[in-house]
Amino acid sequence: MRLLAIGDVCGPFGCEYIRRALPSLKREKGIDVTIINGENSADGNGITPYSAEFLFNCGADIITGGNHSLRRAEINDMLDNNPFLLRPHNLSEAEYGSGYCLADFGSFSMAVINLSGVIYLERSAATNPFAAADELIEKAKADCASVIAVDFHAEATSEKRALGLYLDGKISAFFGTHTHIQTADEQILENGTGYITDLGMTGVKNSVLGVKSDIIINRLKDNDMSKFVFAEGKCFLNGCIFDIDLKTGKTTHIERVTLNEI
Repeated sequence: MRLLAIGDVCGPFGCEYIRRALPSLKREKGIDVTIINGENSADGNGITPYSAEFLFNCGADIITGGNHSLRRAEINDMLDNNPFLLRPHNLSEAEYGSGYCLADFGSFSMAVINLSGVIYLERSAATNPFAAADELIEKAKADCASVIAVDFHAEATSEKRALGLYLDGKISAFFGTHTHIQTADEQILENGTGYITDLGMTGVKNSVLGVKSDIIINRLKDNDMSKFVFAEGKCFLNGCIFDIDLKTGKTTHIERVTLNEI
């Protein structure tokens, strides 16, 4: 099977580019399952029922989250009621939703695990991701999942790398999110797990992590704490494709993806 994982979708422009770009990308690449990180998809940050439904309607099979998943109270009921809308499982004070789902695609089943890092991550009171990963992988095995994928929403590269290596051979695919910068280190680890440190982002390319660049520059240069506003302009899409052998649950090929709006 072919899994497409797409990095953090940023605001209305990122959502709209997903609508335009994703259907043809899935056809051209023969994608079977699409996972999108949507924790920044809403106008004004976070995720709302509107932005989540928009991404599902555009072709997301599963939406993962991060440190902004619980920012908007209006998403709480949907987190409880839609098993394919995830937030990091190890958020210690989370009352809504889950970081685990099992999706049945007919010829195979797939478990998706969403975890948060603990190092340097703003707005995240997370418990140990290694322990949470072990717990949910055992659940996935009990559920007889053919494929197990992990979205690790974390700031520190070292934390992502360490968890990826720890899970090598226990899961099919590991991809990091949160930094909005695509890393050029996609690889198949020694025991068959497909790995990339960060998928990147989907949104306006001429920005700082999707936000208007002058706002971030002024914040860093002059300590100007103006409200973040999403940038406008030409977009790009970052992600990664994992070819996974359903008999072994291992990745056999990995391909980093970047689409630029013309």
